Amino acid sequence: MNSERGVYVLGGGAHGKVVVSTLLEAGWRIAGILDENQLLWGSSVMDIKVVGAFDILRDMEKPEAIIAIGANSVRKNIASRFDHVRWMTVIHPHAYVHPSVKLGHGTTIFAGSVIQPDVIIGNHCIINSSCSIDHDCVIQDFVHSGPGTVLGSGVNLGEGAFMGINSSALPDVSIGAWSIVGAGGVAIKDVPTDSLAIGVPAKTYTDKRSTFDNS
Repeated sequence: MNSERGVYVLGGGAHGKVVVSTLLEAGWRIAGILDENQLLWGSSVMDIKVVGAFDILRDMEKPEAIIAIGANSVRKNIASRFDHVRWMTVIHPHAYVHPSVKLGHGTTIFAGSVIQPDVIIGNHCIINSSCSIDHDCVIQDFVHSGPGTVLGSGVNLGEGAFMGINSSALPDVSIGAWSIVGAGGVAIKDVPTDSLAIGVPAKTYTDKRSTFDNS
């Protein structure tokens, strides 16, 4: 449902541009863009002004916003800082989401994505352009599903998991929390927590460096 007051977009970078585009295509009013980088203040993203830092929200009563930052851990940190914000859920009009799908707050569904019956998607997730998510998948909070991701039926993506561009997971495979399936990778078996899976079929490395940013 659209916002009469306008929704704030947190993040004026490259991902923010796609979120702004999605909001505009879906008919939302945007109140402004917020970013911690002072160099961006006063600039515009698709003719929407960057008006200041995130803390502007603290002086507002129940502001409406969405986090437009691709890095999963950063989105989690920001969400934890603002418990009075009403986080919006946005679906591009050219995405298909079956009516039985359950969507958490702060989640964005981009153009061309198809989400089949009885999928559960958590809070602050990114379902990027042209994803295909089959029935009965469970996508937990702060997941980023990159463009062209394909999930077979019954796949479980743990909190903060990242699926790279054109990656896929076979039916009933689980991807552990904060794990990464690299671009073009095909997960044919479960991937443990905090691991990196790359290749076809994907080979798993369980010593993924903590500095590897799943953004």
